[in-house]
Amino acid sequence: MQNNILAKIHKKLLHRKKTIAIAESCTGGLLCAELTKNPGASGYFLLGVVAYSNKAKQKLLQVPIKLISKYGAVSRQAAISMAKNIRKKSKADLGMGITGLAGPEGATANKPIGTVFICLSLKNKNICRRLALRGNRQEIRRKTTQEALRLLCVHL
Repeated sequence: MQNNILAKIHKKLLHRKKTIAIAESCTGGLLCAELTKNPGASGYFLLGVVAYSNKAKQKLLQVPIKLISKYGAVSRQAAISMAKNIRKKSKADLGMGITGLAGPEGATANKPIGTVFICLSLKNKNICRRLALRGNRQEIRRKTTQEALRLLCVHL
């Protein structure tokens, strides 16, 4: 199924002459790897950043420290900031931000392992999803990537 989604995304981005940039945290570059599998991806894929630490999110993606302090690095607000800022920085039509807890550590009462936020930033709106995934670290990273691809495919 993922190859089918990738093929659809590839065709839609090329046909519509849209570009995309990605800011990932918990997926560690898996989404970028998927989006660049097909030959010709350079026609739409502009930039991918893996900002794993809070410091990288602040320095590379301009996620405000106050935002991280108030809501956490794993939050809807952080995902929106990551998506918007990578889109603006790269001058892409679409930006996507992913942040979450893949485990096995870092859980809180409000944010258990498997809590993930995905945001797709368009010029005039942001589309965000909160996921509550189950599985081990690798499964959560893979499921997050699949959900990000689904979100992108639906909104293209």
